[in-house]
Amino acid sequence: MKRSIAILAVAAALTSFGAFADTGSNQPVSSNYEYGMPLDVAKVISITPASNAADCQVGTAHMVYVDHQGQKHEVDYREMGNCSQQ
Repeated sequence: MKRSIAILAVAAALTSFGAFADTGSNQPVSSNYEYGMPLDVAKVISITPASNAADCQVGTAHMVYVDHQGQKHEVDYREMGNCSQQ
């Protein structure tokens, strides 16, 4: 009886460690976008425009999205600022 309780306790402990390890793999995978790179975007979570978006210059924007498997990703990409003439 005591042996089965000890085995059950060890199994429960190993299962909980697996849950913690699983949580770490759900972290977003960050990458820099390159032309032609395939993106599997199911849902866009957020887009942060380049800090110089009001200027007529190229800047780095940031997008967080979820793919069709439910994995969260982060990608940095270059974008042209808003060049409206006044």
